[in-house]
This record gives sequence, C-alpha cells and structure tokens, in this order.
Amino acid sequence: MEQEEIVKGYDPEIVRRLSTYTLPFRGLVLGAALAMLISTATELLGPVILRRTIDGFILAGVPGAREGIAHNSFLLLLLLLAGLVFSFLEIYLTALAGQKVMKALRMDLYGRVIRRSLAFIGSHPTGRLVTRLTNDVETVNELFTSVLTSLAKDIFIMAGVIITLFALDPVLALATTLSLPPVLGLALYFRVKARDAFRQVRIWVSRVNSFLAEHLGGIRVIQFFTREEKVKREFARAGRALMRANLGEMYIFATFRPIIDFLSSLSLGVILYVGAVRHLGGALSLGTLVAFINLIRKFYQPVMDLSEKYTILQSAMAGSERIFQLLDDERRIPDTGREPLPQPVAGAVEFRNVSFAYKPGEPVLRGVSLSVPPGETAALVGFTGAGKSTIAHLLTRLWDPDGGTILLDGRDLRSFPLETLRRAVQPIQQDVFLFSRSIRENIDLGLGLPEEALREAARAAQIHDFIMGLPDGYDTLLHEGAVNISSGQRQLLSFARIIAHNPPVLILDEATSSIDTETEKLVQKAMTALLQGRTALVIAHRLSTVRSAHRIYVLGGGRVLEEGSHEELLARGGVYQSLHKLQTM
Repeated sequence: MEQEEIVKGYDPEIVRRLSTYTLPFRGLVLGAALAMLISTATELLGPVILRRTIDGFILAGVPGAREGIAHNSFLLLLLLLAGLVFSFLEIYLTALAGQKVMKALRMDLYGRVIRRSLAFIGSHPTGRLVTRLTNDVETVNELFTSVLTSLAKDIFIMAGVIITLFALDPVLALATTLSLPPVLGLALYFRVKARDAFRQVRIWVSRVNSFLAEHLGGIRVIQFFTREEKVKREFARAGRALMRANLGEMYIFATFRPIIDFLSSLSLGVILYVGAVRHLGGALSLGTLVAFINLIRKFYQPVMDLSEKYTILQSAMAGSERIFQLLDDERRIPDTGREPLPQPVAGAVEFRNVSFAYKPGEPVLRGVSLSVPPGETAALVGFTGAGKSTIAHLLTRLWDPDGGTILLDGRDLRSFPLETLRRAVQPIQQDVFLFSRSIRENIDLGLGLPEEALREAARAAQIHDFIMGLPDGYDTLLHEGAVNISSGQRQLLSFARIIAHNPPVLILDEATSSIDTETEKLVQKAMTALLQGRTALVIAHRLSTVRSAHRIYVLGGGRVLEEGSHEELLARGGVYQSLHKLQTM
C-alpha cells in the first residue's frame, strides 16, 4: 500500500521544490518572517526589562524608583501589545501564504493530471488521485503553517535564549547549558521512536481504509452470501491493530512530555542553586536570576514543540513526495502538432498497417488497415478483445500507435494539435458519463449555445419530450452518476451532446449495448440524425445496429479478418456469418 512506502523526515530537496511555489508570494513570506523576528524579540526582551526593573529600581531603592517601575511596566505592556500584533501578523501572513501555495500546487497538479495519457490514468486509481489533490496538498499547508514557521521561530527563540543568557551572566549560562545535553539526546531518541510509531499508524490507517473501500463497494456480494459476521470480525481485528498503533504513538508522547517537564524543573533547580550561591556571594543580582528563570522556561517550550511537530513534518514530507512523484510522471500524449485542420473537415479516416500494445509483448492490433470515406459509416464487429475499442482510442489519440499511421483527410493525426483534433473526432461511449449538473449544462458542456440550438439538438436525439416532462425541464439537476434517469435516457442525452457539438467524425462505441428494445427504436431514430453528413465508426456487438453500414470490418486476433457490406459478408460464409447465426439463434 502506498502510504506504507513513504514515511520520512525532513527532506531539503522537497523543501527546495516547494519553495519554488512560494516565489510569487515572497512578499507574504518575507512579511511573515519579519513579523516572526519582531514577535521573537519581544519575548526575549521581556525578561531583560524585568531584570532592569528589579535590580535598578525595586532593590536599589533610588530616588524616582516609582517612576522607573512605572516606565518599565509601560515598556512591558508595549512589548506585550507588540508581541500580540506581530504574532497575529505572523500567523495570518503564514496561513495566507500557505493557502496560496496550496492553491497553486493543487491547480498545477490538476492541470497536469487532466492532460496525462490513459496509461498514466490507468496506473493511478481515481481514489489515489483524489487523495493527492486533497489530503496530500493539505499536508503542504500544514508544513507551512504548523511546521516550518514553528521550526524557524523555535530555533530563533532557543538561539536567542542562549545568547541572552551568556550576555547576562556567562558563568550561570554555562551551568545552565550543561544541563541541556540530556534534553537534546532525549529529543533525538524520541524522534526515532515517534517515526516508528507514526509508520505503524499510517500502515494500519491505510489498511483499514482499503478494507472499508473494498467491502463497502462490495456490500451487495457480502449480503448475498451472508458474510456480514465474518467481515465484521475481520474489521474488528484491523480496528484493534489500529488502536494499538495509535496507543503506541500516544504512549511515546505521554512519556516524553513528563520527562521534558522533569528535566526543565531540574534545569531550573540548577539555576536556582547556582544562582542563589552566586547571589549570596555578591556575584549575581536577583534581577538576573529572575531573568534566567524566565528565559529557561522559554527555552524548553520550543524543545517540546519541535519534538511534537516531528509527526506533522513526517506526514507533510510524505505527502509532498507523493505529489512530486505524480508531477514528475510525464506519461502524456505528445501534443506537438501545429498544422490547422482542413476547412471544412471532409472526414476521411484511414488506418495504415497500425500496430499497438497496451503492454510490451502483448499486441492488441497487428497491422490493421482500414479506411472510411467522407460521410460514410463503417462498422467494427468481432468477439470481445478483438481490438475494436482500441481503434476508437487511437483515432481520438487517447493512445498513439506503436507502428503504422492513422490519417484524417490524408494527414497524420499527430500533425494536428490535440485540442482541434478532439473537436473534430468525438466518441459516444458505452458507459455514458454525465456530470452532477443540469441537463442543459451536460448537453452544452461550455459551448454557450442559445436555447433554440440546445432544444434542436435534444429533438434530433429524441430526448426533448422526456426533458420537458421533468419538473425543471432543461434545468433539472442530475444526481451523481445520473442515477435519477435510465441508462437509455443517459445514452440519448449523450447523442444530444454530440449533435450540439457537431463533430465531422463520430465514433459510437457499443452505444446501444445496454438499451432495451423500446428505447432502441428511439436510438435508431436519433442515430439517423446523428450520422447525417458525418463520417462514422460504429463499434457494436449487436449486428442489427450495423446492417445499414456502408462497410463492415470483422476483427479477430488484432487483425482485419473480413470486410464488406452486410449482404456480402453473409454470402461469404465466414466469421461474420458465424457471428450472425449466433445472435439470430
């Protein structure tokens, strides 16, 4: 499982690549960095002013001590207000930059995915792509808002505390820093244990998610074969393993925090003892000792914060690496064509000795040659796996052939830009896909057609009367998968969409395979309007739908076995006649 493959810590290469997305928003990043520096400075200046107040005014008892205390108290108030304002700016600007980077990354990822080849899409399940565009991109926002900013600020505070301690009193500062190595060693040990615990949690989260997706998707089979109790027990075992993994991670955090608190108190005890001895000896002022106590508390909070942010860092790095793996996958159909389509497109289609394999060494087409003159209909028939749908995919350049040439009006398909080619050659597929939008939007698909043109396309597709019978007519919203209309109605809507887009070359890939006899009559009327004046390639199992084709190609084993009209092929007594007998029987 993929989430088991990538569990890692800080990776400078990933941070470098992410930083390229911040360049357009560097003003926000610099503003957040400046606000962070100022808010950090306000935290460090507070104990220094407190020291001056205690030593200079409270204990000294000099004239004007009251005014001095009031002045320093006012300075502390200003520091608190400044810290409040700049902490807000730091958080706000960081979040804003993170959201903008996340949007830019998501748009880049989505833009590349929708232009990838079917080879790419086939190797990445839809759920995985959705996860990359949502959950993994969200981890990038967490990296900016919860990790990198906190990391930078914590390092600044820790470094600032050490510098301030040595500036106030080098001897006490040295005694203080001698108590720090156990803390740093513990933090490093915790990082390793946290990584292992995080890996176990991700493994079992992935397994539980996969179990749920598979068994909820196959819920009917589970109920048909009364397997409810068995799968419930299996899920319980996976759930217990996930609970143990989560408890293991919580155990590490529950152990780490008290130990850090103990070491923090121990360090404070060292400061108090050494400081008190030096104060009694007159070598250290009380104000300096109080400042040390405040500063050392500020030092330990980042130590705890850094350790606890490590889990988020792992998740963010893993998510970012998966995103960049997807971005670096360059499997796409080359779009290098620059020739304009002929105007108008006549629609002559020709395959010359075309070979193709989805997997190396497993050819699907072996030297296929066929031609369809402009305005004529050619049919492709044959047993399942003969290569009929593959020919449709190659004609629309969802794939490119391994050998041979495919021509449109005498020119290689690869010489045309993909966008213009796919406007000229459009398919109607067996599994019609309709968006969860209105019927109007599903027919129009962004063309911006006037109302009458939309209705005319629906009338030609024999679906207008059905649409007008719906409560909202053309504005009726389709549910996900268009489950609120029948499969035949979905097919007729796809016909209306094609008629509205008016391509000169049409591919019908098993367009009537899942339609009842009554609906097929409407489909046949719609097909008459659909094929009028267009070059068409019809792929069908039902031979009744291809009888009127000008030419029929019989495919088998990746080759053209027979070609001719319906009557010619029946008279020949070959494969086509056998297929015809099987269906008529």
